[in-house]
Formats: sequence, C-alpha cells, structure tokens
Amino acid sequence: MGIHNYFKSLSDLEGMNRCPGKFKYQEHSVASHSFKVTKIAQFLGTVEEHHGQELDWRILYEKALNHDYAELFTGDIKTPVKYAMPELKQLFSQVEEMMTRKFIEQEIPEEFQAIYERRFSEGKDETLEGKILAVADKIDLLYESFGEIQKGNPEPLFLEIYEEALSTILRYQEMHCVQYFLDNILPEMLEEGVIPYTQINKLSKHLLGKK
Repeated sequence: MGIHNYFKSLSDLEGMNRCPGKFKYQEHSVASHSFKVTKIAQFLGTVEEHHGQELDWRILYEKALNHDYAELFTGDIKTPVKYAMPELKQLFSQVEEMMTRKFIEQEIPEEFQAIYERRFSEGKDETLEGKILAVADKIDLLYESFGEIQKGNPEPLFLEIYEEALSTILRYQEMHCVQYFLDNILPEMLEEGVIPYTQINKLSKHLLGKK
C-alpha cells in the first residue's frame, strides 16, 4: 500500500484504452491521452500568454496531467453517453470523486492527501487554466475521432464524438488560443487527406457557421 501502489497504477493507465468496445484503427490509452492533452495545453497557454494573459503554469500542468486519473477506477465512458443527460454526467462525477477520495485515503500519505485531493479533483473550471484544459481535452478528442474518420472507420460514433468535441471548443471562442486553433490549425486538419465536401467537412462548416 502507499505511493508504491500509486506509481504502479500509472502503468495501469497505459493499458486502459479509450472508447472501449468499438473498432478502431489506432488505439489510444488514457495515459497517452493525458500526455497529449498536457502538450496541447502547453501550446494553448503559450498563445494566451503571448496575448498578455497571466497564466499559472504549475496549476495548468497539474490539471492537464491529472485530469483523467479517476478513469483508473471507472474506465473511459464514451463522450456521447457521459453527456447524454446532465444527471448522468453528475452521477459519473460523484462516483469518480468518491472512489478517488477512497484511493487517496488508502494510498497517499496523510501529509500529502490534501495536495492530491486538489490535483485529482475536476480541473475544468472557470479559471483560465481550467478553460485551457477543457479546450485541450476536446482538441485531442477531435484528433482521435478525426483520425478514425480519415482512415475510413464506418462506426458513426466517431462522427458524433467529432461533433461534440468541436461544438465544445466553439463555446470558448472568446479565448485567443481557440481563435488561433480555428484560424490556423483546424483548416489544416480538414485539408489533410480528406476529400472536399465529405460529411466531416460539411459538419465542420455547419458548426463554424459557414455555408
């Protein structure tokens, strides 16, 4: 028991695949997702800082690295399912909080428990760092689903995930980093190996308010 088990659990996150139960051309683990979200958040934070926003990098990195650790206890729940009803999302959150708190009490030394309660808590809040995390999380989800659609995966779930991810990103349009993503990165994504006027292009243009 203790930190030894915590360190071992990090390897368990490597073996947990996202969006389980569906055919995928490329698997993505919870651990790799956390790494990618942290790298994306780093760039988004750089854009915000470039535009004069004050950023607490320590908080941002802690939020990004730890944001999905609770999935060790609950597994990855498909995004459309998790967000189907507000009550369902709240229930998932309550279960994650309860199981995370129990893990901390059992495995983290008492003098560090308050620190890890903060680190493992929901990081997507109204702070700048929390908003960056929310956007970074959805950008990686966008890339995961886009990759499957691009490779010809016929599973309609990935189009649903793509739509939900882009719709959520668009809710943060007031942020400099989101405008940068929409103006510079998303157009490159849509031009990369996707035939014009396919379903994903039409969906993207619809969500972006284009005809």
